[in-house]
Amino acid sequence: MSILNESYNLANGVEIPKLGLGTWFIDDNKAAAAVSAAVEIGYRNIGTAQAGPWQMSVG
Repeated sequence: MSILNESYNLANGVEIPKLGLGTWFIDDNKAAAAVSAAVEIGYRNIGTAQAGPWQMSVG
């Protein structure tokens, strides 16, 4: 089993992927391509933050 298929079960019953793509240090001009590539290989948890300047690039 790949870690991309593993998940955690939260106390409220919600299931979330164990592995996620953090976007904090991705250059603004590379964020869209990085997220696209991550989704293509199986990532389902993309870390974003409302306060981050990269949020528009991540989508």
